[in-house]
Amino acid sequence: MQLTSLIYTPQNGIFQYFLSMLGQMVHADLVRQNEYLKVENEILRSKLGNQIRTTYEEKLRIIKYGLAVGGPIKKIISIVSYQTFRKWVNAFEEGNLHKNVRLGRPRRTPAEVIEIILRMARENLDWGFGRIRGELKKLGLRRGRNTIKRIMVEHGLNPAPKRYDDSWDAYLKRTFETLWGCDFFSREIWTPLGKKVMFVLFFINIRTRQVHIAGITDHPSELWMVNRAKYMEQFFEDDTKKILIRDGDKKFTGKFDDIFKIHNTKVKKLPYKSPNLNPYSEAWVGIVQRELLDKFFIFGQSHFEYLIKHFVSYYNHFRPHSGLDNGTIGHVQNGSGEVRCESRLGGVIRHYWRE
Repeated sequence: MQLTSLIYTPQNGIFQYFLSMLGQMVHADLVRQNEYLKVENEILRSKLGNQIRTTYEEKLRIIKYGLAVGGPIKKIISIVSYQTFRKWVNAFEEGNLHKNVRLGRPRRTPAEVIEIILRMARENLDWGFGRIRGELKKLGLRRGRNTIKRIMVEHGLNPAPKRYDDSWDAYLKRTFETLWGCDFFSREIWTPLGKKVMFVLFFINIRTRQVHIAGITDHPSELWMVNRAKYMEQFFEDDTKKILIRDGDKKFTGKFDDIFKIHNTKVKKLPYKSPNLNPYSEAWVGIVQRELLDKFFIFGQSHFEYLIKHFVSYYNHFRPHSGLDNGTIGHVQNGSGEVRCESRLGGVIRHYWRE
């Protein structure tokens, strides 16, 4: 083989093939870089909103570098549409590309109007700037959507509707005044015939925290449940619309619910395995377990009923409640004399007062 055949020259086919491969590699690498920068630019733009205002100097820079790109600018440009870019170019070539000038004096929103907008937004958490604009119009105050949106954003409020999650906790607070909960708890007791499981059906008024024992039985049949519901009618007979929340226990039947529906009460069944949605009932079960039942061996139904009766009386009249600012449900006479203590159930319950 001659030495000259191995020398790379412009006339040599190997040299030209090498240059072609190198060019393709560089081109593919530049395409990948360009695609990445375009995606990154789109993401950054999405964080800024739907419209980006450009200054006169920025338009000049875009025109300068955009024309240098040539035809591919159609696929690359994203800050504005290609049609807008061409309008800028034509205006520049014709000498009609002017600097941005804002005519007239800037409009200022009175402080009183701003205060009204913020009040509406804070008092109505599911209102967006469009709804607030309508309410302002009713008051004879005409403001644009963007003005209202800007004011809300400047004060840390999301201008979009539903600026909060409508959580179950929020639902409970809205219906706090007329909300009741009901549930069961069970306990094994000793009888002459061996162990027996007793079921306690109770209701709790969420506003007052007062607990009502509807019944205690070892066999909560449908008939027993209906009779216990009728016993509780006395607390639901006024005209106030109420809501009763309960779980999906099969012991709660349609006939049970119907008793309360007669008295303008909506029965709301909770989803499967969701005790956290009935927190006040669950909390009371925990209290009666810790403060009473865990401290006794219970012999017979009468003994069980006796313990529950005395504890509920104490709970409803003398026990302080953290949810009531450590106050009691019932009225306690506060004297100024000697401190006295009343002991019940062998010292498990103690109530202190002044004479």
